[in-house]
Amino acid sequence: GLLGIAVMAFAVGAGGYAWLGTSLPALDGTEALPGLAADAEVIYDRNGVPHNAAASAADAYRTLGYVHARDRLFQMDFMRRLGAGRLSEVVGPQTVSIDRTMRILGLYRLAMGAFDRLPRETRDVLVAYAEGVNAWIDRTGAAAPPPEFLLLGYRPYRWTPADSLVWGRLMALRLAGNWQTEALRAALSGKLPPDRIADLWPRDDGGVPATVPTATDSAAIRNLLGRVLAEAPDEIARISASNSWAVTGTASETGQPVLANDPHLGFRAPVLWYLARIRAPGIDLTGATVPGVPFHVLGHNARVAWAFTTTDSDTQDLFVERQVQGRTEAYETPDGPATFGRRIERIDVKGGAPVELVVRETRHGPVISDLVGGLEGFTQPGDVIALAAMALAPDDETPNALLAMNLAQDAYAFRDALRLFHAPQQNVTYADADGNIGFVAAGRVPIRRQGDGSIPVPGWSGAYDWTGFIPYEELPRVENPSSGRIVNANHRVAPPGYRWHLTHDWAAPYRAARIHAVLDTGPSHGIDAAAALQNDSKSGAAVELLPVMLSLLDTGDGTSSKAARILRDWDGDMNRDRAAPLIFTAWLAETNRGLYADELGDDFARFFGARAVAVRRMLAERQVWCDDVGTDRQESCAEVVTAALARAIDSLTAQFGDDLATWRWGAAHPASFRHPVLTRVPVIRRIADIEIESDGGAYTVNRAQYRLSNGSSPFASVHGPGFRAIYDLSDLAASRYAIATGQSGNPLSPRYRDRVEGWRDGRYLTIAQDRATALDGAMGVLKLVRASD
Repeated sequence: GLLGIAVMAFAVGAGGYAWLGTSLPALDGTEALPGLAADAEVIYDRNGVPHNAAASAADAYRTLGYVHARDRLFQMDFMRRLGAGRLSEVVGPQTVSIDRTMRILGLYRLAMGAFDRLPRETRDVLVAYAEGVNAWIDRTGAAAPPPEFLLLGYRPYRWTPADSLVWGRLMALRLAGNWQTEALRAALSGKLPPDRIADLWPRDDGGVPATVPTATDSAAIRNLLGRVLAEAPDEIARISASNSWAVTGTASETGQPVLANDPHLGFRAPVLWYLARIRAPGIDLTGATVPGVPFHVLGHNARVAWAFTTTDSDTQDLFVERQVQGRTEAYETPDGPATFGRRIERIDVKGGAPVELVVRETRHGPVISDLVGGLEGFTQPGDVIALAAMALAPDDETPNALLAMNLAQDAYAFRDALRLFHAPQQNVTYADADGNIGFVAAGRVPIRRQGDGSIPVPGWSGAYDWTGFIPYEELPRVENPSSGRIVNANHRVAPPGYRWHLTHDWAAPYRAARIHAVLDTGPSHGIDAAAALQNDSKSGAAVELLPVMLSLLDTGDGTSSKAARILRDWDGDMNRDRAAPLIFTAWLAETNRGLYADELGDDFARFFGARAVAVRRMLAERQVWCDDVGTDRQESCAEVVTAALARAIDSLTAQFGDDLATWRWGAAHPASFRHPVLTRVPVIRRIADIEIESDGGAYTVNRAQYRLSNGSSPFASVHGPGFRAIYDLSDLAASRYAIATGQSGNPLSPRYRDRVEGWRDGRYLTIAQDRATALDGAMGVLKLVRASD
């Protein structure tokens, strides 16, 4: 704290501020880059997007590493420290719990071990990239370090290929986090009967139009759409979402495929994504990179474009392991006692004593009992919980897949590259310059001897063990459908009757239904139409749920009656300048509380969310939830929704005043991008954190997810499309991009937040595909030369 005060006082002084300004790298000039085989060039175009041109593939990746480090070094260092469980070394005791989790899971150990298993081509890319990062880290002189390093009082250590590989492990863990849902289901099993637990996670009964439907003609899809809102499953507990759609040339204005994608992740400042183009013999890549990783994660090459959404498949299981009686070092297996694998992890803590941790391993995976709370009634004394997860597989080949995807020159080579994509399972939609579109739910999905992975299972019998993975050829896929379109918004990807189990917990299909409905309105789909659809804020959940809630409401003549009139006149558009979205969202939140807080008790906060589909079913079909189990009388659903609206109005009045006409959704719903470190420093947080009023909500295509459990700002948008892209396969130079904050990670840079307003308002940029256009209005040209011997 004293260090932070001292640095802050220094920074606000004119001289200190000027010195900190030297931490901003120049966009013009000449710099030596060790390891280059030949001179290279980086054009920072009018939007600050670097166009890296090199004489060889190795030099191209070397320059990308250098450019990433110049703009985002702290973000890169924070990411690898997170994956390695080394945050406490520089932050202090407050991150020990995070480091413990990462050390137990062993992601960084797996990343280090994976490098030697990779083929030479992939290793060479990782090594060249690391050399570029280290060239920037090794630079010395009078320049100040980025302010985060100054504040925390350290310099980054040199980059290694494992530092890049651990990001994939982190994403595999983050995007397939259903073990928390398994643990919650198990905890609730001691409180609720199975039918009530099923109400909390409504399961898909086949009424949702799958991305790979049984019937592929558009008429069949439209018929299914009529049943979506009545039969859809609810969201799962974790936040995970994205949109993608592709149309063929016969369904597009351009005569060639149009592919749109906006992956949704948690908001941070800076945003995860970094736009870049790299060009060398055999390589021509444009799109979204992740600082710290050499591959283009999303984007296009000269002939193929691709998009990701999360499948939300169940690729994690919790196994209850039984210790051998009287032998704490051993656990039971089908073949008799086995000894726990053991390792000692030492966590160094800035300003505190080191923490030593004993990590145990089983045949299923690491013991994570300390990370799973609330299972005391589900397990017996002496039992431990182990995690089996695709993110923890030692033989993961996803880096090879990304490189092969980057280099694929047609849809068929691209599809073949997806065979190597292991974790996390992703819905990959692609299109090529020959007019093909396709989709594969790529990734490893376990085949279980029995069970469906929805709750923790016994590990000692072998009855629930994984016996293999779904064969790649049998993963959900479609190519050039007769409908002329492929749509996925995290909803069901496989049709009813699909042979293999993927998950029961599909995302609510409101976004998918809206995308289909908009695509149905016109004979062809163009770039402008795709941009408008990515920014569409019509809530299917509101359209479906409001009539049910209003039909039960007893308003009287007070403020609730005024609120009800506003809601009856509303079309479901989550526009930031309107009152209705704020009233509806607050009412929905309080209705959730009124329906199941009494049954869930201490576990309520772990489940609390918008959960529009579950609410509709409870109000319309499962009214047993309307009774308050804490009272002696039988409450009605009308009482629940009426009391919920009254509570919502009271809360909103206290915050926004008595005049409902002046209430605005945007005032309560800013898109909030907080810096992971500087947000904790007074004054500096005003520079480092980014907020902007936003449209959208939890169930809109322009998704702006909030966390109702956040008491101080329950409606702030904290999760959504930090990157948007629309690829035009008739002219890739006309493709459009948007990122949510800016290219620079330095809060002192004008490129730190310069994209946020355009991102909010649905404005895009293009990335030139030739040097002359890139130079037009460029911010600078950086010449990278071979270091002298």
